[in-house]
Amino acid sequence: MKNRTRILAALALLGAAGMAQAAGNCTISLKGDDAMKFDLKEATVSASCPTITVELAHTGKLPVTAMGHNVVISKTPDMAGIARDGIKAGAANAYVPKGDARVIAHTDLVGGGQSTKITFPGKALAAGGDYSFFCSFPGHSAMMKGKLVVTK
Repeated sequence: MKNRTRILAALALLGAAGMAQAAGNCTISLKGDDAMKFDLKEATVSASCPTITVELAHTGKLPVTAMGHNVVISKTPDMAGIARDGIKAGAANAYVPKGDARVIAHTDLVGGGQSTKITFPGKALAAGGDYSFFCSFPGHSAMMKGKLVVTK
């Protein structure tokens, strides 16, 4: 009887580990620094996630007014236009045009030592689509960008 209980417990742990691993691709965790770099050039998420979370930690020391960072997710062809229009939107709007349909999701701006996160529906992304993440603070998108790979 004890062996049966141990085997069932082990199977339950294996099943839980598999579920935890499957859920692991529902979060994009990025770090940005004072050298205008994200720690990742590519991130992978699943379009089957009910929600996707984007976490951003600013590991630098400079304030948001001098070296603010955010994360914007869009289709890759829309990135340059969003960054350009974001400058006009200004800091009060986190350098993201209000109501811009090209923007799938974006975080707030943060300065050194701060962090932020957002969630959005996984159905906003399609598996195999051409997506990018970038910082829309003026001048940052040239260096602070990466590919967002979306799986089923």
